[in-house]
Amino acid sequence: MAAPIRVGTLGAARITPNALTKPARRVKEIDVVAVAARDRQRAEKYAAKHGIPRVLDSYDALVADPGIDAVYNPLPNGLHGVWTIRALEAGKHVLCEKPFTANADEAEQVKAVADRTGLVVIEAFHWRYHPLAARMKEIVESGELGKLQHVETWMCIPLPMKKDIRYNLSLAGGAAMDVGAYATHMQRTLVGTEPEVVSAQAKQSSPGVDRWMTADLRFPDGGPTGRMTFALWSARPLKISAKVVGDKGEMSVFNPVGPQYWHRLTVRAGGGKRAEHLPRIPTYQYQLQAFADAVLRGAPVLTPPSDAVANMRVIDACYRAAGMEPRRPTPA
Repeated sequence: MAAPIRVGTLGAARITPNALTKPARRVKEIDVVAVAARDRQRAEKYAAKHGIPRVLDSYDALVADPGIDAVYNPLPNGLHGVWTIRALEAGKHVLCEKPFTANADEAEQVKAVADRTGLVVIEAFHWRYHPLAARMKEIVESGELGKLQHVETWMCIPLPMKKDIRYNLSLAGGAAMDVGAYATHMQRTLVGTEPEVVSAQAKQSSPGVDRWMTADLRFPDGGPTGRMTFALWSARPLKISAKVVGDKGEMSVFNPVGPQYWHRLTVRAGGGKRAEHLPRIPTYQYQLQAFADAVLRGAPVLTPPSDAVANMRVIDACYRAAGMEPRRPTPA
């Protein structure tokens, strides 16, 4: 495929400017060419505001359009799986927002289609593509902290608007699905193996919808324990952090998800303490460049469907441990 990659976006989502249209101005191999929304008038206003040249009448029209090479999928959680599959079946590469699907079974279905078509599919864990994530992982793997004993991750945000789609059970909402996907992904990335969910507790905003959850983990083969806490609304309104404790030292990271705004990495080891700061280039720019590299040059990606399946398995296990059901897909 020749550059630029022509990308169409599904829906007029709030995240799209930060995740796609703005970074595309700096990633010259990406050209955002079309948007489709269920309300055409809304789509036209959105396109005019964000400089998108074409408006299509439906999601089906967008994934079928021969003038589009790749699809960005920021739809509600319950629609991620079905529209990623439809885009793949139409021959389009896909950048899909997290969580990848509504549950692990659906993630397996998407992975199967991605494997069969050979097209690029990336789950949009943008934090993983920033140099800060690579540095965090490098410190853990260097042995500087010694044998890992405990890993803790937090992703708590203040979202009191109960009408937001993230509180909608029919759209596969819930704290574990939204912010919890990040906390889970950080645990798995830092330790490098897949955890067992030992226990979990949740507080619900409505039947079946978690607004807060904490889960205790155990990693295999004598690995560390883990704990993750995530919330859309709780007594701790904002905390986005990670902490890794080893028998020789510890690492704390403030704001690994949005380091372009501000972040701090602190290491205490060997009787000393240091702070490190990485480039404040947006995570989304690194992610979009990785997507372009994968599509145009076959470069490997950090968040492929296999990784997405593993992340969804942990999220499903958290729901079960908390006495709740994993989310179900929303019919298109």
